[in-house]
Amino acid sequence: MSGKKIPVEPFKIKVVEPLEKISSEEREEALRESGFNVFNIPSEKVFIDLLTDSGTSAMSDRQWGRLMVGDESYAGARSFFNFEHSVKQTFGFKNVVPTHQGRAAERILFEAILKKGDMVPNNIHFDTTRANVEVRGAHAIDLAIEEAYDPDIELPFKGNMDVGKLESFINEKGSKRIPVIMMTITNNSGGGQPVSMENIRQVSQICRRYKIPFFFDACRFAENAYFIKKREPGYADKSVLEIAREMFSYADGATMSAKKDALVNMGGFIALNDDGLTEKIKNLLIISEGFPTYGGLSGRDLEALAQGLKEVIEEDYLEHRISQVEYLGELLDDAGVPIYKPVGSHAVYIMADRFLPHIPRPQYPGWALTVALYRESGVRAVEIGGVMFAKKDEISGKDVFPKLEMVRLAVPRRVYTISHIHYVADALVSLYKKREKIRGLKIIYQSPHLRHFTARFEEL
Repeated sequence: MSGKKIPVEPFKIKVVEPLEKISSEEREEALRESGFNVFNIPSEKVFIDLLTDSGTSAMSDRQWGRLMVGDESYAGARSFFNFEHSVKQTFGFKNVVPTHQGRAAERILFEAILKKGDMVPNNIHFDTTRANVEVRGAHAIDLAIEEAYDPDIELPFKGNMDVGKLESFINEKGSKRIPVIMMTITNNSGGGQPVSMENIRQVSQICRRYKIPFFFDACRFAENAYFIKKREPGYADKSVLEIAREMFSYADGATMSAKKDALVNMGGFIALNDDGLTEKIKNLLIISEGFPTYGGLSGRDLEALAQGLKEVIEEDYLEHRISQVEYLGELLDDAGVPIYKPVGSHAVYIMADRFLPHIPRPQYPGWALTVALYRESGVRAVEIGGVMFAKKDEISGKDVFPKLEMVRLAVPRRVYTISHIHYVADALVSLYKKREKIRGLKIIYQSPHLRHFTARFEEL
């Protein structure tokens, strides 16, 4: 066991789900059948699943209790008003529109406000946000600070947006071509790093000056607020709720995947102040998601979500949540495994190009590492690199790769114990010692958008 302080769970286990570690031969067969894409592997063939923290949380007894009082009325359900009250208490926005998950919120918002040729700045867009911008012929622009792309610099708020770049970009392109400015908290594609309150305030001031709406991608808002409490001067004595309310007070709205920081398996919403835009969003919602008081969710989903928003701001929960992820990062870092620093709130990010320096970027070292990790141990992780974010050069047709080539170990909330964390660390350390045996891959099938979900590969 490590000599480090082990984070103690602020909960006890009431229900368990069996796990089975299948043989190496079965794992090999699963890889081949999946086209070497871990998204295509059935969950029963995965021992520890760190593919995502989205929708994979364990709900509390209080949330399960709320399921039993769900009002399943089609219109005007009591559960909607409970949900709406909870969102308003936390976010402070005037209007709340439920959706079945975060990407539905993104799709509807962007359908309502974007046209071809528009620009959407962000610190760094995550995959579904980027895709929902680009599928409408608009451009997703990343304007994070330069330090976000250096995995070795340890700063308290590496998720910040570069306000100088943002203002220069607005002046160059013109505010009429920028219908919204987004900010992702925490910055998932940049190592799960938080954004400071000062940076939020500065971006808000720029948006006000140029009369551009400012929206959060707020799926990990509580984790971001907790980092502000711990790292930013002047916030140590404020509650997480107070910090969250201040964060949102600087914005015009937010999209939310409730599958992260609302501790539920399904759900999302758009919260905003603009009444006219709200009506437009509701009309789009009715076409594709459902009536505005359920938005593609059951009443029991809305009840669990309302309760989850209360539990996620509890500081003992957040302390354990972030400490558990940090503990995994420390185990890997101490063993020499190259990781993105500092460790973020929801995941440890392995620097795949450093882990596998013998595999060139066109052979997708991050993807190769996800394959090798599953093959080695039955642990499923996700690539955040060339497969997920590369763009085709319009002239050469070749991939233009993102600056960071990473593998994300996303830790589900309230799901795994410290022994599971040690198992993952041991598997990666063992793999690192024989990393030269890992091979690159080539893509033999891909879709035009979000190709990482369905692509198929061959090993080289």
